[in-house]
Amino acid sequence: HRNNHQKYWELFYDHKGILQPTPTCEAWDQICNFQAKPDDLLIATYPKAGTTWTEEIVDLIQNKGDAEKSKRAPTHIRIPFIELIIPGMESGLEQANAMLSPRTLKTHLPIDLVPPSFLEKNCKIIYVARNPKDSMVSYYHFQRMNKGLPDPGTWEEYFESFLAGKVCWGSWYDHVKGWWEAKDQYRILYLFYEDMKKNPKHEIQKLAEFIGNNLDDEVLDKIVYHTSFDVMKLNPMANYSSVPTEFMDHSISPFMRKGTVGDWKNYFTVAQNERFDEDYKKKMANTSLTFHFQF
Repeated sequence: HRNNHQKYWELFYDHKGILQPTPTCEAWDQICNFQAKPDDLLIATYPKAGTTWTEEIVDLIQNKGDAEKSKRAPTHIRIPFIELIIPGMESGLEQANAMLSPRTLKTHLPIDLVPPSFLEKNCKIIYVARNPKDSMVSYYHFQRMNKGLPDPGTWEEYFESFLAGKVCWGSWYDHVKGWWEAKDQYRILYLFYEDMKKNPKHEIQKLAEFIGNNLDDEVLDKIVYHTSFDVMKLNPMANYSSVPTEFMDHSISPFMRKGTVGDWKNYFTVAQNERFDEDYKKKMANTSLTFHFQF
């Protein structure tokens, strides 16, 4: 099911040890030298950690809950994805540079590869982390439907790739730990997908305070409603249905697939789960960061 767009993506270079699409690697100097402005707001995540969900929440906070305003354009147009470069389309960098301030931007880069000006200008950064088992399952399905990413192969093969950090944007462990370690040095609000699912209103309020928009109860409730999975799944400006089929094939797996906590149990075998837990214990031994794998 890969069409000729795949030719742009066959070569995945190792950039400082992380896999990135060829066009991103070729434009690396431009990405690295991106000039952030002090009033930029950056949403940073490892892929499939609730990025689009967070973007929608942030946009609605900035619009004080006006859902019509948030339907002005699809997510990827409203919030440029700085390292995204698809030949023949406007790059994230071009979009960001053409945008009026204050800008809200998105990245999946680990902290040590994020354009340094974001940290130098002390921009506000929102980081969202999701437990790695659900991240892996979600990423697997995303790679099946997103033709800009390599074919994930079978679930068994993908399990190995993910464990080894041989997936785009690198190791989940390096990513979540790197941003966690930086959170006290910079203006980083570090959130968890599982908390957002469990108590959306509380987390949305935290986000609003961080952004600097104190919202009343009524507006918060409105944002909770408009950013619930079932409502967002039907919102063409948030569910990526506007992206042409040659880039994302929703018939293989919808972009908004389940949005739950604990779906990994439907995929992990007992043996895989034991192996994962052992590996997790080793890799998380040196951090105070903890995750919930179920409610």
